[in-house]
Amino acid sequence: MSLWIPFTLLAASMQAIRNALQKKLSTDVPVMGVTLARFIYAGPLALLYLLALYQWHDYAIPEFSFWFICYVLAASAMQILATALMVLLFRLKNYAIGVGLAKSEAILAAVVGVLFFGTYISPLGWIGVFIGAVAVFLLTGATSVQSLSAKTLALGLGSGLAFALTSLWVREASLTLGLPFLPAAAWVLFFVITTQTVVLLVYLALKDKTTLVALWQRPQLTFATSLTSCLGSLGWFTAMSLQAVAYVKTLGQVEVLFTLLISVLVLKEKLKRQDLLGLTLIAVAAVLVMWA
Repeated sequence: MSLWIPFTLLAASMQAIRNALQKKLSTDVPVMGVTLARFIYAGPLALLYLLALYQWHDYAIPEFSFWFICYVLAASAMQILATALMVLLFRLKNYAIGVGLAKSEAILAAVVGVLFFGTYISPLGWIGVFIGAVAVFLLTGATSVQSLSAKTLALGLGSGLAFALTSLWVREASLTLGLPFLPAAAWVLFFVITTQTVVLLVYLALKDKTTLVALWQRPQLTFATSLTSCLGSLGWFTAMSLQAVAYVKTLGQVEVLFTLLISVLVLKEKLKRQDLLGLTLIAVAAVLVMWA
């Protein structure tokens, strides 16, 4: 099995749990606070992981180039934006639909990657990406594009595009370091999460201290959100240092399976009959990108 596959599956499972935690948190905490919950404890966890890697193996300390810094800053900003848009989606449609629309990330990453990042995707890979896109649309519960409001579509596609750009810039940052994939991904993870935490803490401290208090009053839920976010990002960043983003994100759509299970078993939300077809297509897309 290719190494990027288990890291992607780890990321998908952790992201499904984290999204459920964020939805629960969003009932009492404003959007930017829910976004901060994703990062606030994740920085120290990422640092512990980085230190553990260097205790395990004597990796070189990389040189952080101008382009590395640019990629990290761009990825950090896009991930904050993507998360905020997805939290807004939760308030418009049910949990499964919100995540499903945000998962347009896979096909957007493929298109943007090929056009602007020199990504190569095989014909079989393209088939898998497009099948995954159809599956995600089915799993939104929509019967046609017209059945979704313009606001829902705009937020969903905006979140997907922001997540796609985050992933593409994360991969570029990893590749500039010239390290093996584990430490390269760990350095990017630490820098991106730390940047996001500092930016959001400063912003909320200046603009909305009550949001920080709200997070402080929900320590267990906030920590659980950060922990699952850190583990998920670790999986994504490592997988994307090994494989093209479009393949990683298409396989990562198995997250929707975990999402639907959470939606039914935990959140008690009702799902459409077409969900079964969508899940089948996701499985087909996953197999195709693994073969590709």
